[in-house]
Amino acid sequence: MIQKPFLLSFLAGCLVVQAAAPLLAQESPVYLVYYWRARPGKAAAYSEYIRKVAEPVDEEARKAGVFEEVETYTQQIVTGAPGSDWTHVRIFKLKSFASWDQFSAGLDEAGKRAFPDEEERKRLQAPAAELRDLVRQEIWRAF
Repeated sequence: MIQKPFLLSFLAGCLVVQAAAPLLAQESPVYLVYYWRARPGKAAAYSEYIRKVAEPVDEEARKAGVFEEVETYTQQIVTGAPGSDWTHVRIFKLKSFASWDQFSAGLDEAGKRAFPDEEERKRLQAPAAELRDLVRQEIWRAF
């Protein structure tokens, strides 16, 4: 027979662990995943845009703590099911969900540091709208 004090202590402990789980989860990394499709005939130009424009902005943002790291992937071989609907995927690792609140503003500020001249920045960033389309955005978390 289970003693009443033991049972109450056990249940209280379970409640504390359960209540703390969301707090722990909030502090775990999240991944912002952007799937982009280069427009027909523009894949190489979009890759070059990422290297010359996006990556310098990304580096400024990373140094400022906007995110921890970023990776860009392109498909090399598609097997099995029909090909995917994207050509480039960019995955940003953020410290937590709380970091997401400042992500967009942080990238904007990083763009200003990477390319301080406003006219040059606009000129460099303008081609993006003609090179690619956003397919979808997802938020991932390790489990």
